[in-house]
Amino acid sequence: MLHYIIQTIAFQIFFLLVYDTFLKKETFFNWNRLYLLSTAVLSIVLPFIKIDGFKDVVPQQYIINLPEIFIGNQPQLNANQIQIETISTQTQSGFSWDILFYIGVLIATLLLIFKITKIVWLLYKNPKSKIGLFNIVSLINSSAAFSFFNYIFLGERLSEQEKESILKHEIVHVTQKHTLDLLFFEVLRIVFWFNPLVYMYQNKIMVLHEFIADASAVKHQNKSEYYQNLLSQVFETKNISFINPFFKQSLIKKRIIMLQKTKSNQVNLLKYALLIPMVLGMLVYTSCVQNLYSQEKKIQPESKIVQDSPLIQKIKAVKSQIQVQGNTNEEEDRGLNLLLKIAKQSDLDMDLVNEVQAYTSKEPKTDLTKKISDVFEQIQMQGSISEEENKTLKELLILTSDNGFNDPFFADVESNVEVPFGVVEQVPIFPGCESLTSNIEQKKCMSNEISMFVNKNFNTSIGKENGLVGRQQISVIFKINQNGDIVDVRSRALHPALEAEAIRVIKALPKMIPGKQKRKVVTVPYSLPIVFMVAETTKEKK
Repeated sequence: MLHYIIQTIAFQIFFLLVYDTFLKKETFFNWNRLYLLSTAVLSIVLPFIKIDGFKDVVPQQYIINLPEIFIGNQPQLNANQIQIETISTQTQSGFSWDILFYIGVLIATLLLIFKITKIVWLLYKNPKSKIGLFNIVSLINSSAAFSFFNYIFLGERLSEQEKESILKHEIVHVTQKHTLDLLFFEVLRIVFWFNPLVYMYQNKIMVLHEFIADASAVKHQNKSEYYQNLLSQVFETKNISFINPFFKQSLIKKRIIMLQKTKSNQVNLLKYALLIPMVLGMLVYTSCVQNLYSQEKKIQPESKIVQDSPLIQKIKAVKSQIQVQGNTNEEEDRGLNLLLKIAKQSDLDMDLVNEVQAYTSKEPKTDLTKKISDVFEQIQMQGSISEEENKTLKELLILTSDNGFNDPFFADVESNVEVPFGVVEQVPIFPGCESLTSNIEQKKCMSNEISMFVNKNFNTSIGKENGLVGRQQISVIFKINQNGDIVDVRSRALHPALEAEAIRVIKALPKMIPGKQKRKVVTVPYSLPIVFMVAETTKEKK
């Protein structure tokens, strides 16, 4: 998502720079309107377009990835330096950027509804008449003037001569559907409320609308009279509280200057052809650049994918929820105890069925009780539990049961229990971190020690030896088993040499004190992203 937003903003900046530099001063107002509308749409759509044929246009060594976004201040990397990215060891907080985004969308939506409501209220309380296809709304005790779709609002305080002049101007807005342009940008302001360029687009299209209407209206009226109307501010912009008076005078000046300007030479229409190479260049970029999502998919371990059964998927969802929230309440414990009864029974007797039905029908539910209820419903739907599903259920319950590791019932899965590094009660301890008593301090110490170990032992010459240039990302997954040994090391990178080197370094990590859960040693999976920077030589730069 962040990658998409960055591309959209970059495209909009480029489009607006071209507009302000080459097109803004031209009198091709309708062409400029088309340019602003089309480039606003293109900036949103282009990041989604990937044309495989364009990938060959740029030599592979020049295809780049957008830089990752690091949280906090990051030191500048030297040539061939390795950086270990921050490893998340904490559970997610209640706040997220998604929540902030939706709050902004909600506020922007409410503001738009409020604006439309004001227009509807004016329609409701003021008298209306009809002139041809246009609905005229007479604003009581007002000298304002504006249009909305096919409604033209005219203040009753305006003189007949002023009304006639303004009506010609507003009819142009109505016939050319300028309201649709503004509503389009209002919708963009809802979705991209955080992007100031959308507001700039809307401001520029509003100015263009006035130029278009002025150019058409002045054809049927003496120019000096029209100038006088503008200078006397018959449109009552001074009475609109949310417009700054300075801005008002500036817009009137721009309109008069544009009216006096000589029409642009037709040959200047060729400037709009700039859009063609711009769009083609952007398509080459979006087709060649690897977004973060596709890059993540490339670094996933290559292993045979086995589709879990629906019940196993729902059991794993319960386990994930427990890991996220960290503790359980009384009702959630009751559901877990019911799962334990089901795991220990070969079939469901009526008493247990009644307990399950009473549990699933109880409202309201927490996220965890909902997921537990989903497990119950799946078991009832299947009517039985397979050996693999029962094993998965036991791997969950051994962690939630008070005496799980001491219960002979769980003996067959005890050696398979894995607890993620972020939630394990006692993390594995790196040699040298034993003196720290806090689990948080030990987590931090372990992360720092692994980072320093990899920086010290990674063969930094491997980049140049294999012709690699720039930023190289390596994803390593490994486990620290119940004996404290490093096992199941897997690595993915864009070059096999980087994968092999990462595996070699991680396997060389020293033996550690294994992690513990409920005072029993457990296997702890660990994920390590590595960023490897390879500097360009002078020859390569040329």
